[in-house]
Amino acid sequence: MSILRVLHLVGSATNAFYADLSRLYARECLEAVVDSMRYEFHIAYISPDNLWRFPESLSEAAIAAASAYSLPDAIGILSALNIDLALPQMFCLSGMTHYRALLDLLGIPYIGNSPEVMALVANKAKAKAVVAAAGVKVPHGEVVRSGEHPNIPPPAIVKPVNSDNSLGVSLVRNATEFSRALDTAFAHANEVLIEEFIPLGREVRGGLIIRRGQPICLPFEEYLLDAKTTPIRSYAEKLIRSDDGNLGYAAKGNGKSWIANKDDAIALAVWDAVQTCHDALGCRHYSLFDFRIDPSGQPWFLEAGLYCSFSPNSVLSEMTNALGFSLPAFFEMMLDSVC
Repeated sequence: MSILRVLHLVGSATNAFYADLSRLYARECLEAVVDSMRYEFHIAYISPDNLWRFPESLSEAAIAAASAYSLPDAIGILSALNIDLALPQMFCLSGMTHYRALLDLLGIPYIGNSPEVMALVANKAKAKAVVAAAGVKVPHGEVVRSGEHPNIPPPAIVKPVNSDNSLGVSLVRNATEFSRALDTAFAHANEVLIEEFIPLGREVRGGLIIRRGQPICLPFEEYLLDAKTTPIRSYAEKLIRSDDGNLGYAAKGNGKSWIANKDDAIALAVWDAVQTCHDALGCRHYSLFDFRIDPSGQPWFLEAGLYCSFSPNSVLSEMTNALGFSLPAFFEMMLDSVC
């Protein structure tokens, strides 16, 4: 059996937050799926100064010690490495689009969705329009720009149209809160999406993987919310920085999220919505979607998060584990779908 040369594409040219987020997941992936008999791992780390490094590991010391290269020089190094396939681990918009397109240009196949699909789902309003046209229920919404006044009455959700991890998201309960919520959202994007507030029943994330050409809907993940105290998931419910400045998970291992039973009463409705969204958006390999479940059990599409870092803390890793696939087996399955 030949050893696969796998490139982990990590970091962000956008800012330190996205670089740290990428490094958090990618570091865990490298530790979890290492297998010297199967894989030869290489790391390409892009930093906010737009330079490339090829460190031996993702420790801060290793990154600091690695030589920095411009894009033309980095392309030469990538060509010399004879990479078999890549795993994009970048979560900023350019990482989701430009750097995946670069892999396409260099002829390096990779796990995950195409830059065109990633660009589509990065715009929450456009993704909603596509899945709504396919028959999935979405909250009524509108996009506003600076100086425009929302027409949707409170309670309403205010969110940047193209940010992740609930950055800049607010629940507006009365009209007087709109101004502050809009200022918060506009700090992260030039366009803001205003949506009607769907009363809380449950909030879940549903996923799908493709195995041997066939879709497999996965057990969904549910999040601990409360209609009075935590009616929506905020940034604080997703990520947290420690005292030493490192990013960590706020909703892992503390009862704030769990994998639901496959026989759950809403499972079939969630799986149907997941399959429809996957097909409508043109996803490949895998997909992941957030849904608000209203008190009647109806799923409402919130957004797509088409990422999988193959960290033990990645949602798809947890979902596939619930089906009996170990993380190394899941990783190998996705590699097989590319090779």
